[in-house]
Amino acid sequence: MLSVRDLHVHFKVRGEGFFPEKRVLKAVNGVSFDLYPGETLGIVGESGCGKSTLARALLNLIPATAGQVVWLGRDMSGASSADWQAVRKNVQMVFQDPLASLNPRMNVLQIIGEPLRTHRPELPASEVLARVKAMLVRVGLNEAQLYRYPHEFSGGQCQRIGIARALILEPKLIVCDEPVSALDVSIQAQIINLLKDLQKQLNLALVFIAHDLAVVKHVSQRILVMYLGRVMELADKHELYADPKHPYTRALLSAVPIPDPKLERGKQIQMLSGELPSPLRPPTGCVFRTRCPHAFERCAAEVPALEAVNERSQAACWLYR
Repeated sequence: MLSVRDLHVHFKVRGEGFFPEKRVLKAVNGVSFDLYPGETLGIVGESGCGKSTLARALLNLIPATAGQVVWLGRDMSGASSADWQAVRKNVQMVFQDPLASLNPRMNVLQIIGEPLRTHRPELPASEVLARVKAMLVRVGLNEAQLYRYPHEFSGGQCQRIGIARALILEPKLIVCDEPVSALDVSIQAQIINLLKDLQKQLNLALVFIAHDLAVVKHVSQRILVMYLGRVMELADKHELYADPKHPYTRALLSAVPIPDPKLERGKQIQMLSGELPSPLRPPTGCVFRTRCPHAFERCAAEVPALEAVNERSQAACWLYR
């Protein structure tokens, strides 16, 4: 359904002083993956690793510097606004902050109905109203809330409205940019279960971005691990959690809390040495080498490509060459 090849997103940053040096921030630096119908691809990594930038570049909300985004066999590189307008009928996004992503001056009917007015202007008002009512019930709200405004809802309810807005066009793909990070744990579970149920009903493909590795495991079939704009590992979720290949993935998983107090006290956390490097001055070779306990000379000299370690796992690491 979606094929991403060597995607780059760079930003020019102005330096300080009288003669500022021109610098480039490489937020996304050569990301590649495929996504299939009905599949969920989880994307994880530290803050600042490029997850949200990648999500926006997939929808052309941020222009890509280089690389390809191929949607249903169609290369969208250099596509016009009209071309993207047609594609966005099938590709929608759920944003991180549920309240900030809704227009405070529009009521629920206007918010959820807006995509229909944009992409299906031929629909009569009665049909738009009927579809909005049906979608509102589908996401766990009710028709009595149609004429309320975003400030009258809780965070979880606002996220349900955002999901309803994304689903109203019956898209094939939804990009979820940390959709539960601003919500309470109990509300997170409700939203996650809602997304999974809707995915089964509508055969949706999801790109699911999150910090919480337990949530990503619950939602995804495959998981992509990012660090400083690059892919460190891409694997089936069972393979990744049972036998992580990349040292960075092992460190991330070792920090996940275990609900059993005895197991939690006995586990070994793999602490990373040093600070996260600046994306304006990333390390040469493998970007993780300055914090990697297994780094050797080749890591500083060459950038490892993302290659297959076995049938269900790929890693960008010289340990497997």
